[in-house]
Amino acid sequence: MGYHSTDSWHAYFQDFAYTNQGRTRMANINIADLPAKTFAELICSPVMDIYVGENRRHWCLHRDLLGYHTPFFQGQSHIDGKQKFGKIELLDEDPHAFELLVKWLYQGKIDDVSEVPMEKKWDYADACQKLYVLCDKINMPQLKNIAIDQFRKGCHEAGLVPGPEEIKPIYDTTPPRSPIRKLVSQIAARQIMDPESESDAGTYRMCFEASADFAIDVIDAIRQGSGTKLFHDPTEEAGCFYHEHGSSQLCEVG
Repeated sequence: MGYHSTDSWHAYFQDFAYTNQGRTRMANINIADLPAKTFAELICSPVMDIYVGENRRHWCLHRDLLGYHTPFFQGQSHIDGKQKFGKIELLDEDPHAFELLVKWLYQGKIDDVSEVPMEKKWDYADACQKLYVLCDKINMPQLKNIAIDQFRKGCHEAGLVPGPEEIKPIYDTTPPRSPIRKLVSQIAARQIMDPESESDAGTYRMCFEASADFAIDVIDAIRQGSGTKLFHDPTEEAGCFYHEHGSSQLCEVG
């Protein structure tokens, strides 16, 4: 997605949502708190066709409302400064996460996981995790913060945590030092160190193999979590702890 000046942006979106500082400005007022007249103007604009996920689930969303929340879609709907009418495809994104985004776009809120039935809490938490990744991509920091809080809360209330299948895509799609990387690496570290957990370092082999960042983050989390406790010095061990023979076999060294 190339950079487009605010002049070309204003040609297609309500300019009250932007300043001369450019495309990084986000909507400061929650959509639910806008005056009725302003909200009506936003939803009187033409709609854009958006297709999400591998099954191409289809939404028709108001162009100016999208532009009020984020400049991302403006860049997707223009080529070389010229408007293109048609579709936007987000085929790598999750439709359930996009559902939550649509609710936020029009209502300025998403559901609290505490109000979700127990049997659906994990699915909702997982959708919030994917919503975080989506918001990171389309530059919606406020909703991103809400999404990660709902994800954490949902994990706690459901008594479940993400496994390697959920963690690997996070590292594949988010930048270094991302807060959600910090969160899931700390979760993995805790699972590895928990004596009552069935998980060990091997559980996360696919993540370690795919991302050196994940390995570093987990080791840092373990070091931070262990506090000032120092591991025993393996060089002080006497005997044959590191020899290649069975424990019951007589050691012939020394």
